[in-house]
Amino acid sequence: MIMGESAENYLETILILSQKKSAVRSVDIATELGYSKPSVCVAMRNLREHGYIVTDSDGSITLTSSGLEIANNVYNRHETITKWLVGIGVSKDQAAIDACRIEHVISQESFECLCKAVNNE
Repeated sequence: MIMGESAENYLETILILSQKKSAVRSVDIATELGYSKPSVCVAMRNLREHGYIVTDSDGSITLTSSGLEIANNVYNRHETITKWLVGIGVSKDQAAIDACRIEHVISQESFECLCKAVNNE
């Protein structure tokens, strides 16, 4: 499966929700992202079939190790880009919105240089 922006967003959302809630379900993801439950169910099936999540009998969704790795990478890019944008004067709300778009298209080389700049290296 080629990991696209949508799949990355779902994995990142599962990670964020799992830090706030003891159990993450499709309805939680739908609410968080503003998507319909049927759309989320289709996405969860695709992620499950590709080994990025597992679903318990009670409907709880958990990231697998490969899903967690991707989610952590996307979340790290999001946080770093947001921090950088705020640091150059963008409002926190707008920085988070823009980071959500940039995090999916930034090259690894550019991201590594951005990390150095953000961390004053």
